[in-house]
Amino acid sequence: MNDVHHPQSEAEACDLIRQAASNGTALSLIGGNTRAGLGNRVSAGVVLCSTGLAGIVAYEPGEMVMTARSGTTLSEIEAALSANNQMLAFEPLDHRGIMGTQGEPTIGGVFLSNASGPRRLSAGAARDSLLGIRFVNGRGEAIRAGGRVMKNVTGLDLVKLLAGSHGTLGFVTEVTFRVLPRPESEATIVLCGLDDATATRAMAAAMAQPADVSGAAHIPQGLAQTLPDAVGKTGAVTALRLEGLSASVTVRAASLAARLSAFAPVATVEQAASTRLWRAIRDVTPLQALQDRPLWRVSVAPTAGHRLIATLRQHADVDALYDWQGGLVWLQIGGEPQADVLRRTIAAVGGGHATLMRASDVQRAGISAFEPQPVPIAALSARIKAKLDLAGIFSPGRMTPDAGANMRIVDRTG
Repeated sequence: MNDVHHPQSEAEACDLIRQAASNGTALSLIGGNTRAGLGNRVSAGVVLCSTGLAGIVAYEPGEMVMTARSGTTLSEIEAALSANNQMLAFEPLDHRGIMGTQGEPTIGGVFLSNASGPRRLSAGAARDSLLGIRFVNGRGEAIRAGGRVMKNVTGLDLVKLLAGSHGTLGFVTEVTFRVLPRPESEATIVLCGLDDATATRAMAAAMAQPADVSGAAHIPQGLAQTLPDAVGKTGAVTALRLEGLSASVTVRAASLAARLSAFAPVATVEQAASTRLWRAIRDVTPLQALQDRPLWRVSVAPTAGHRLIATLRQHADVDALYDWQGGLVWLQIGGEPQADVLRRTIAAVGGGHATLMRASDVQRAGISAFEPQPVPIAALSARIKAKLDLAGIFSPGRMTPDAGANMRIVDRTG
């Protein structure tokens, strides 16, 4: 059984990391451990958990900036924001359903995994909200980067570098991030029964309109039947979300529905049901049931996703859910993960990258869970890793099997 440490202060974390570096002891860095199993499994005998570093340090709603210790639960953060009618702009997804895990997501884990949800289209990724961090490097030194305001950065941007690094570069102890006002109202335009290719064209048409769409997703027939409120009872669902002032949402929804009616029958889903629908899309609820099937997270050009899936279906049984206007494809494969076929097909449709989110230990053996990096980027990543974690003790399970050549440091999934 792993030796688990819960440092109660940054100084204690520094001491533990210095000792581990001196002894050459590998450390698995975790928060709520809700993404347990992500990556290629490499055993680390000692676990360093951030949950002892909890609590909101500073929050001024008028400034729309919050500072919190990394082990603070996401639920505590969201409760404080909700009390002031504010929110995390990037709509972080909850990985527990697709990963089959327990625990509570932490704010540090959210940024270290760059867990960006459907609103990424309009508000940017998690890393775009991150303003400052405190972390401990592989020498046991506490480092502060960034601050409480947006500003230009000269040189290496450590704040953005650690976002999406999955605990391979440092033990984050504190994060500072911007927040936004919660929209007064929301509604979702639903197009019914479109095939994947037509849905892609419909989403592109919607994004070209001055409607300020904050979410664009397509759930094919079969998977759509698992959506809440019987939204998908008549077949495939193409969903387009509008947010803002109530009067504005009403006008924009009517205009967008009229423009898209040529594609398919159109319905409007109002506030409460719209919120439930997008929570299901955010957390990839339609692909949670079959935990024994490999699950990939694929990033491609929005117009390429449906071609990727059509080609893959010539080789395997594939279910897919399209988010980010089709640029983010969650795909579930029956049988083996088909990593080589998937990555060749991604290259053939114009490029992108794939992350193996869920699979058995046997299936993961010999597969790079993260997209292998081009040689120049891999070399740069390895140099950065050496500067921040010279002994290579941090989160070996998040690295690819051939870490010397394909060290994955920065999550390029946006």
